[in-house]
Amino acid sequence: MSDLSVLDVKLHGRLIGTLTRLPGDRVLFAFTDEYAVDGGRATLSLSFRDALGNLILDSKPTQTRLPPFFANLLPEGALREYLAARAGVKPEREFFLISELGRDLPGALEIVPFMGSGRPTEENQSAQATPVLGKPDTVLHFSLAGVQLKFSAVKNAAGGLTIPAHGVGGSWIVKLPSSRFTSLPENEFAMMGLARAVGVTVPEIALVPLPRIAGLPRDVVSLGDHAYAIRRFDRTTAGGQVHIEDFAQVFGVYPEQKYQRASYRNIAEVVWAEAGETGIAEFVRRLVFSMLIGNSDMHLKNWSLIYADGRQAALAPAYDFVSTIVYLPEDRLALTFVDSKEYPAITLAQFERFAVKARLPSKLTLDTVTETVSRFQSAWRNFAPGSIDSGAREAIERHLQALPLWLELRSRHS
Repeated sequence: MSDLSVLDVKLHGRLIGTLTRLPGDRVLFAFTDEYAVDGGRATLSLSFRDALGNLILDSKPTQTRLPPFFANLLPEGALREYLAARAGVKPEREFFLISELGRDLPGALEIVPFMGSGRPTEENQSAQATPVLGKPDTVLHFSLAGVQLKFSAVKNAAGGLTIPAHGVGGSWIVKLPSSRFTSLPENEFAMMGLARAVGVTVPEIALVPLPRIAGLPRDVVSLGDHAYAIRRFDRTTAGGQVHIEDFAQVFGVYPEQKYQRASYRNIAEVVWAEAGETGIAEFVRRLVFSMLIGNSDMHLKNWSLIYADGRQAALAPAYDFVSTIVYLPEDRLALTFVDSKEYPAITLAQFERFAVKARLPSKLTLDTVTETVSRFQSAWRNFAPGSIDSGAREAIERHLQALPLWLELRSRHS
C-alpha cells in the first residue's frame, strides 16, 4: 500500500479539494486554489467559514479518522461495520471507507480517487460487492455500495438499519424494522404524518411492505411487516444533487459527540443567523413538536441545513421524528434546552428564557410555541384511529399529562 493516497473532493461536480493520506495514517483536507479564490463559490460547510464569512484554509491532519465534516458523511453503527467488512477495510479506517462509498454520499458531494486513478487499497482488501438486481415487483433497491444485506447486519442494528435506496420515482432513505424496538417504522411514519398536520415541513414518506424491497434477506420479515421510507430532499426529481449538512458537521464534531457538544440554543443561533424569521419559526415549531411527542433523539445529526441555491443556508425539511418515550419512558431530551434536559422543565417561561439567551425575537418565538401547541391539540384529537397502535398512543397521552408546557397552553384552547 502506498504511503500517500489522494481522493478528489467534488461539490456539484466541481473539484474543490483533496483528502490526502499522509505517512503515519494521517489524513489532510485542503481546498484547491481555484475554489479558494472564487467569490461565487458554492458552500461546502459553515464549519469552513470564519466569523467574517471568509473561507478557513488552514487545516491540521487528523489521525486515522477523517476530519469531522467528512466523517459525518459515513454511516454509523451496524451499517458501517457491515459495509467495511464487505469492502475489506477496518471501520475506523475512514479514508478507505469513504473511497468505497464516495459516489453516493449525502448532499452534493462526491469523493473519488484522484484524477480517476484506481481506488486506494488496504492490505487484504476484498473485491467490491456485486450490485443488487431487484425483481420486477419490487419498488425499492439499495444503492449504497451495491451491497446485498445479510440478516446478521439487520439483526445487530438495535435501532433499525438505515439505507439509501432507489425506486418509485426517486431516491429514498429506507429504515428497516428494529430487533429491539417494536413497530419502529410504523412509529416514525405516524409521527412524521402528525408533524405535517401540525405544519412542519416534511418530505414525502411511505410505509413499504418488506416483500416489496429488493435485496433484503428473507429472515428480515420476522422483525416486522414494514420499512419506513422518506424521499431524499438532497436529490431532485431529475436525479440531481442538492447540498446539505447536518449540525454535527456545522459544529465540526464527530458523530459520537452528537449528544454532547452543543445545545438547542447553539442550533437556534445558527438558524437565526442564516435563515432569519422563517427558519427560526420552523425550528421552534419542530422543537415544540418533538417535546410534545416525547422525541428524545433530536441530536445534532437530526437537524440539517440545505443549500437550495448552492450558497445560502436554510433549515432542511424535517426527518427522524420518533416518539422515543414509547420505548424509553424515562428518557430525557437529547440536547440541553436552556439549562436542562428534563421534560418537567419545559414551560412557556422557559421558552421565553430560551429566546433571550439565543437572541431570538421573543414574540415570534412565543407565538410559534403557542400556535404549535394549538395545532398539535387539534391534530392529535383528529389523528385517525389505527394510525398509531394503542400502546404508543397511551404512552404519548401519559407523557402529555406530565408535560408542563402542554398543560399550561392546552387549557387556553380547551
